[in-house]
Amino acid sequence: MPSLKDVKMKIVGVGKTKQITKAMNMVASAKLRGAQARIERFRPYAGRYREVLAELAGKVEGDAHPLLTEHPEKRRCAIILVTSDRGLCGGFNANIVNTGLHLAAEKRAEGMEVQFACVGRKGRDAVRAAGQEITLAYGDRMGSVDFALAGSVAQEMIHGYETLALDEVWMVYGEFVSMAHQPPRSLRLLPLEAPEADRDEDGAQGPACEYVYEPREDLLLAELVPTYVKVQVYRGLLDTAASEHAARMAAMDNATRNCNELINTLTLLYNKTRQASITSELIDIVGGAEALNG
Repeated sequence: MPSLKDVKMKIVGVGKTKQITKAMNMVASAKLRGAQARIERFRPYAGRYREVLAELAGKVEGDAHPLLTEHPEKRRCAIILVTSDRGLCGGFNANIVNTGLHLAAEKRAEGMEVQFACVGRKGRDAVRAAGQEITLAYGDRMGSVDFALAGSVAQEMIHGYETLALDEVWMVYGEFVSMAHQPPRSLRLLPLEAPEADRDEDGAQGPACEYVYEPREDLLLAELVPTYVKVQVYRGLLDTAASEHAARMAAMDNATRNCNELINTLTLLYNKTRQASITSELIDIVGGAEALNG
């Protein structure tokens, strides 16, 4: 049985760990409010952008823009893997990495070469440890996500697709659904599939209103399609940032709860050990008294 000093030191150590996990939970909660507000503000814009592009793409030919045209031979595929820079958020990063590696295995089974563009240190380190090819790596950038970062990543992929260096581009990220649910998602960015317009209650397809474009549709499409790819990448970054804080908040809450349970267990062990020590001392005293009387 451990000594009273050892048990007491363990209780003190677990108590300090509890203070750390509780503080990290509060920090993650504060950061989550800002990240959640950003993604909730951006989603309506991304949705309206999708509606306008759907209506515009329906008025032009399928090969009106290089990003709308599929390559006849598919040889190389790029996967944008978006993870966090820091850990202590449960299995959040591991789920995203596993989804990306599984997608890479599927593409290799189709006869394609796969390369990764990693945003976030955790994804970069995991992909590097798995022996995968990394062409782009952005570390320590998820703490301050901005549209410039999304534009830089998207522009590299767009240039590779237009120069026939890439035949497919996918993005794997963590989608912020709720505080308790942040599943990994995979989205094909290139070749760009023209988004389908929403259907009304009667099932008829079409936009809610008719748009008048100036300049011509093909000229406007040349500007909107690359921006649409950047918007999707930016949305993936915002989703992952919010999901990271939500996952860390849940992980630290579980860690704090485990600390409380461990402190209770150690306190019970301390009391049992102290009681056993007192009982042993009483037995020695009684035994010594009996020996003197005898």
